[in-house]
Amino acid sequence: MITFPNAKINLGLDIVERRPDGYHNLETVFFPIPLQDVLEININNEPDAEACSFTMYNASFDNDSNDNLVVKAYKALAADYALPKVNMALYKNIPTGAGLGGGSADAAFALKMLNSIAGLGLSDEKLEEYAATIGADCAFFIKNKPAFATGIGNILSQTPCNIDGYCIVLVKPEIHISTKEAYSLVVPEYPSTRLTEIAEKPVTEWKGLMKNDFERSIFAKHPSMEKIKTELYDMGAIYASMSGSGSSFFGIFKEEQNIERIKAQFPGMFCWCKVL
Repeated sequence: MITFPNAKINLGLDIVERRPDGYHNLETVFFPIPLQDVLEININNEPDAEACSFTMYNASFDNDSNDNLVVKAYKALAADYALPKVNMALYKNIPTGAGLGGGSADAAFALKMLNSIAGLGLSDEKLEEYAATIGADCAFFIKNKPAFATGIGNILSQTPCNIDGYCIVLVKPEIHISTKEAYSLVVPEYPSTRLTEIAEKPVTEWKGLMKNDFERSIFAKHPSMEKIKTELYDMGAIYASMSGSGSSFFGIFKEEQNIERIKAQFPGMFCWCKVL
């Protein structure tokens, strides 16, 4: 059984307060985009097979494979239900450490596939509960629709935000921003206008209203990253932003963009574009 976990972008992101547990509450708008990994899960009927074997391609994984979020998804369900033994293979297209939610998407899609393979009949709401135990933004990928997220990114509600027909351009430099570093540099505050209100406006009005709170401190530490956002606007983007805590950036364009032009503008960086 094969599925295609997709990435997300944060159209805007406000860090609103620090929690007593050390985490931060945020408000953000998640939007799915069709940049996809490939995940295959097959039942393994060999009597001596391990419960869950995992192989990843096109990316390195420094830690034990048991720490991969796809394996954690299997273990989360296996703790409560009888799952068959499986072989899991993941081919990575979504860049890691990019603020695109690739690992969370892989885990959420694994939960949905295992639910189907094992015939568990779990509802989306129940799968979201499991997903939330794996990663903060993992629950979003269960329904995989534009959503306004609060809490640590796990409390979801629908948003009317729509950018169908626009072209999304992604650019990721070879700079790694750790989530811990990103949060340590932010001063939380509630915005004067909530993202839900801004997201309802036409895309052409987002610039200057919608923001990502991580940008100010990260740009101060990595000036080259601010230049990427500026260049996206210079190329004609009507709105551009860093996604999540970085290090990828996206630009929203009215017209379809040429990928070769983008690669020439951002040499040595991961580049991708698609009309939604």
